Amino acid sequence: MSVFWCMAVLLLTIGSVGEGLAEDTLGERRLWTIAPTDLHTILPSDSHVLIDPRAIERFLDALDVAPPDWGLVYGRGHHDSARDERLFTLNRERDAKRVGNPVLAQRITFVWDGELSRYDAEIGGFRVVLGPKFTPTRWGVVRFKYEDFSGNLVAKVSGVLREQLERRIARGQLVDVTVAMTGRLIPEESVLYDFSHDQEGLGVIMPIVKVEQLDYLLTDK
Repeated sequence: MSVFWCMAVLLLTIGSVGEGLAEDTLGERRLWTIAPTDLHTILPSDSHVLIDPRAIERFLDALDVAPPDWGLVYGRGHHDSARDERLFTLNRERDAKRVGNPVLAQRITFVWDGELSRYDAEIGGFRVVLGPKFTPTRWGVVRFKYEDFSGNLVAKVSGVLREQLERRIARGQLVDVTVAMTGRLIPEESVLYDFSHDQEGLGVIMPIVKVEQLDYLLTDK
């Protein structure tokens, strides 16, 4: 997994897990062992899965029609005193144009990268460390963001699999998970356009989602 542990780390504090793997809060979810290609089988039937670049591009096409002219907006770069104003204008104009677009109401699913921490019997599962995923597209680099949600993150699993994962973590091995987040764009601040802080002139598109459901998938079995 790529290094992202400088990003926000979300940890959990919850009760014990039983055979039923009860899910009491948004962040308390069972750990699935299905492949990401089977993610749709555990999601609401109307959810649009936005994982691969083409699906994300189709979503942005329906939402904002065409990518911005990043070169025009960037101008002479950070030395261009008018760049920030052009970027502000771009965001304001796009916000106005997408008002009433039915795509704003669609339920969507995106993913971030995650890693299991140690198993904690007091909270009833593995703590989860979370970091964003960046997807290059013809629109620019897409980084989904989520509106802060209450609660903590814990992946629940019992039996043989739990013991296997505990042993791997005890040996110092990384246990990667895919964290799927399902929800809808926040109408008032649905998409933010910006520039990369790491690569000169690279456009970044950040859809902002109010999360309704979380799911954890074991990436490496």
